[in-house]
Amino acid sequence: MDNSGRKIVEPREGVRIIHNSENAGFAAAVNQGIRDSAGEFVATLNDDAVAHPGWLAALVETIRERPEIGMCASQIRLHADKRLDSAGMLICGDGSSKQCGHLEPPEKNARRRHALLPSGCAALYKREMLDEIGLFDESFFLYCEDTDLGLRARWAAWECMYVPEAVVEHRYSHSAGRASALKAFYVERNRLYLLFKNFPDALLWRAPFYSLVRYFWHAVYAWKGEGKTAEFRQAGNKGLVMSVIRAHIALCRNWRRLCRERKLIRRRLTAEQFRRLLRDYSISARKVAAL
Repeated sequence: MDNSGRKIVEPREGVRIIHNSENAGFAAAVNQGIRDSAGEFVATLNDDAVAHPGWLAALVETIRERPEIGMCASQIRLHADKRLDSAGMLICGDGSSKQCGHLEPPEKNARRRHALLPSGCAALYKREMLDEIGLFDESFFLYCEDTDLGLRARWAAWECMYVPEAVVEHRYSHSAGRASALKAFYVERNRLYLLFKNFPDALLWRAPFYSLVRYFWHAVYAWKGEGKTAEFRQAGNKGLVMSVIRAHIALCRNWRRLCRERKLIRRRLTAEQFRRLLRDYSISARKVAAL
């Protein structure tokens, strides 16, 4: 059921439903399911996503190919026009994460390949990997928790594969809104959280410069009526700058906890290997602002 008491999933044989009386956030809710299950693999599928037949079978077949594969990314298409929403995720130098292949035709991403990490909208994770690196960070509440988990997995030398045969259709940001003030705050705050937790020391000092470039291009695209900032304004939202300020205040309030969590990350890669990995799957600050 949702908060209004409306039934979302009908009980059926072999299905166990966990009901929360209030919104616990994506990470906490998924972690509940993981802890209450015992399977070899864990699949995540958003409530605004619909899987094609064979979606799960294609993911399981791929993750079993090699023991070092700990995650699989789906081919996630936009429900409205069937263009791609995601073929795995990319990362910017300031910690912003964006969907690889976003708005491209699916045919451009029809080949199975390595990816940085999957979008939690529709992904498969190996339980052995989760047992080692930990579950989703519940302090994120909403957005970027999949990127944080994926980066922690990559530090521990787990690999990710993109599986184009595993198709899902996504009603993009149907739950929280495409350009809401809530989304602006959580995306910016959680970008800072995962940046502070996961980026090597040598990259942390560069991150503010990437952020300034991204903010510049947000302003340019807003003036041109393009990009997410323009979409935010067109939706009648105000206080985008205040959302950014609030996000940085939250970072200052939580930096001690984030430092502790940073030290607990299991690292099999060297800092230089991790830097190369981020470089191989990078996206520019300008493109982040444009999407």
